[in-house]
Amino acid sequence: SKLASPYPQHLLLYGPPGVGKTTAARLVLKEAQHLAYTPFREDAPFIECDGTTLRWDNRDMTNPLIGSVHDPIYQGAQRDLADEGIPEPKTGLVTDAHGGILFIDEIGELDPIMLNKLLKVLEDKRVYFESAYYDEEDTRIPAYIHKLFKEGAPADFVLIGATTRDPEDINPAIRSRCAEVFFEPLQPESVQTIVREAADKLHVRIEPGVAGMISEYTMEGRKAVNLLADAYGMTVYETGQKDHVLITEKCMREVAQVSRLSPWHVRVASDVPRIGHIYGLGVSGYWGSTIEIEAAAYPAREQGKGTIHFNDTAGSMAKDSVTTAASAVRAVTGKDLYDYDIHINIIGGGNIDGPSAGCAITAALVSAVEKIPVRQDWALTGEISLSGEVKPVGGVYEKAFGARQGGMKGILIPYENRDDIEPGHLGMDVIPVKSIREVLDHMLVGKDDPNGVRKE
Repeated sequence: SKLASPYPQHLLLYGPPGVGKTTAARLVLKEAQHLAYTPFREDAPFIECDGTTLRWDNRDMTNPLIGSVHDPIYQGAQRDLADEGIPEPKTGLVTDAHGGILFIDEIGELDPIMLNKLLKVLEDKRVYFESAYYDEEDTRIPAYIHKLFKEGAPADFVLIGATTRDPEDINPAIRSRCAEVFFEPLQPESVQTIVREAADKLHVRIEPGVAGMISEYTMEGRKAVNLLADAYGMTVYETGQKDHVLITEKCMREVAQVSRLSPWHVRVASDVPRIGHIYGLGVSGYWGSTIEIEAAAYPAREQGKGTIHFNDTAGSMAKDSVTTAASAVRAVTGKDLYDYDIHINIIGGGNIDGPSAGCAITAALVSAVEKIPVRQDWALTGEISLSGEVKPVGGVYEKAFGARQGGMKGILIPYENRDDIEPGHLGMDVIPVKSIREVLDHMLVGKDDPNGVRKE
């Protein structure tokens, strides 16, 4: 809808690698070309380049993206122009894309100065050339060169930039000129579909478990196809024939072992409740994941002189969450945690950059202190306040994906994040909560305790 319009917008596509951002851009242009009310002609160009490999000279001797002027002495223009001392303008990709789409993959890696020059082109819709060797009174200069120096080269196009970076890492000036579209990570079912279609194109057969096995090792469509191609090559080499090829699970497993691949996601959900053990949710880039948190509480040797131990590797923000959680636990249960020796552990030792684990840590502490089991088939995210309120956090959409990968039946999210994700997203239940008491109502299982902490 952003391109198939009489006034198409510039776009920034965010998402993990291998989810089809480039393919989507190509397909959208083809669709827009068939619509009479769009400005794209049937022959509208689709110019593709990579921000990681675009190089230029800061003296503008060469610039493949914007264009440059080859002077007759240092760089050398065409022979007939150089002999006469005539500079030669060279148009760039922005002019090649005139009337169509300029697609820059990994636009976040583009040189900042080149990006600023691109912004100027987006404003002017033309590229202007300058050279100390140009003389507008020189009659020896061809008419087309006069025209380029006087009027510039046309560069009216729609920019589509794709990146795996976070929006905060992209130049604010380019973001302000573009509509932003976010791509979800591929689901295992989607990866399996890609594998089966790739097998059809290779004219090979695969055993029933091969597609599922590949989806365990990668969530990138491109890498999934590469793994299938590796297995195909190994099978052809071992059998000595390229016709009637059958790729087996054994062969696929060998390919994964040689590549030192480990399963991308592991099902962690369980139907058996556990005391002091809970699953929070985290996000890194465009990928969400479950965070396994455990807490243990023992009566202190001397009342009021208990200790709280926590992973140093989890980071300062996580430590702040533990301190806040201790106050929230006291507000809910009426118990002082310094009457206990408490150990909180983030399994895996990862760094938690943010307060979103506070809600999960609080629930784990209540479970450990009250000896009440916690559900293991639900995960949760949310910052906790001193009074036990659940505050909004970021990355809820991605975190839901991580919960789905972990096999969770549902997730608890802050009430203020309720519009970030639809109920039933990814086939899971999504319940917004306002307070830690609502969290405990859902997560703790067992009989009621005298302090008023309710359980199912």
